[in-house]
Amino acid sequence: MSGTEGGQGSSEGESFDARLRAARERQGLEAPPGTSGRSDAGGLPTSALGIGLRVAVELVSALILGVAIGWGLDHWLHTAPVFIALFVLLGGAAGVLNVWRLMGPGQRPRDRGD
Repeated sequence: MSGTEGGQGSSEGESFDARLRAARERQGLEAPPGTSGRSDAGGLPTSALGIGLRVAVELVSALILGVAIGWGLDHWLHTAPVFIALFVLLGGAAGVLNVWRLMGPGQRPRDRGD
């Protein structure tokens, strides 16, 4: 009953452990061997500072691009800052959407084999 009696209980236990480990890796609950502490994006280590800087860059770059497009359209069409206001809102929304994709619920590492 303990799994060590008769020679077959031991191999069944090892087989179960191997299958359980493989299932946990497929579901993203356990890091594959040799990748602990590494992210899927270029194999760089993940840290709070790295994630914070990426969030800041995502937000600021989307806003800068929105302002640049809005200013360019306003300058080209000789309009009041209507397009700047519109594209600041769109750029902010795009930045928040990018951060949501990065940090939102349900995000798990993707398998490289898929």
